[in-house]
Amino acid sequence: MHPASRSRPLSVGHLRAFEAVARLLNFRAAADELSITQSAVSRQIQALEDDIGTPLFLRHTRSVQLTGAGAQLLRAVDPALERIDSSVRQIRQGAGRRSVSITTWASFASMWLIPRLEQFQREHPDIDIRIDATDSTVDLATADVDMALRYGIPENAPPHAVRLFGEQLTPVASPWLLQSHPIHSPSDLAGVALIEAGDAHRSRHLEWLTWQRWLDTHGQTAPPRRGAGTRRQAPTRLQPQRWLYFNYAHQIVQAALTGQGVAMARLPLVAESLASGALVEPLPAHRMDSPLAYWLVTGPQRTRRPEVQAFCDWLLEQAAATRQAIGDTPDPDTVDLID
Repeated sequence: MHPASRSRPLSVGHLRAFEAVARLLNFRAAADELSITQSAVSRQIQALEDDIGTPLFLRHTRSVQLTGAGAQLLRAVDPALERIDSSVRQIRQGAGRRSVSITTWASFASMWLIPRLEQFQREHPDIDIRIDATDSTVDLATADVDMALRYGIPENAPPHAVRLFGEQLTPVASPWLLQSHPIHSPSDLAGVALIEAGDAHRSRHLEWLTWQRWLDTHGQTAPPRRGAGTRRQAPTRLQPQRWLYFNYAHQIVQAALTGQGVAMARLPLVAESLASGALVEPLPAHRMDSPLAYWLVTGPQRTRRPEVQAFCDWLLEQAAATRQAIGDTPDPDTVDLID
């Protein structure tokens, strides 16, 4: 075959036959599963091998075995077909149904949004919800997404963004950790492990999430030490028993919940855990204000759909409850999104 002909797109039907044979390692069983003849499967596999330019199977008298090239192709084809099948199922299920799609980052989805969704589903049982949890910023003008819940400084928020609530940082710990290691002042943190975001230093604004910023804000240094026959040493920065670093806020809080240390937590994300007693704020007088805030951004024309407007209204109600729980001043821009 001429090399140029191998640049043509492959037939999806051929890939479906390949996946069945590769999974079952049997041409007859693959044919039965696909409801076609065994000879048709053989022709599709042969055509695929011709297109690719190399054998994908070793054919023995009573068995079939993947070649190295076949195994490599299967690793790509298997998840691709699963994604296609999943999308088709969602399209079929959603045909004619009302739905709302939200994009946000994973920690906010798991710690703030999902625990509250049951109430919305009770009030609107006929509206389907799809949450796309990703750290990437989605372009609402082109993506098939109705709204985004974002996190950042006011200067970076889109002009039409609605502020949901602000943020304070505060140490939190499990009640049983505090039973064995009471914390009455910042200096008591020297006896415990401190938990924080391991990637917070990648951004000037995310540095607000660090223990270093909190310790600097409260002028905390380690007690000076005195050795025999030596002068008192100059104060140094407080050093914990050890450090624990995680990439996601929900991991940080989970470590605190299991008593592994004291976490530097974002107050809006742990307000429910504090209210239930699962976490304790040992130093409430030492909260630190953050310049970061949480925002609702809707796509162009999305709020004209009643189901999207209903979800936006519900989100604003939940945001108001969070503002009250954390003592955040209500924002005058948090208003109905439809003029």
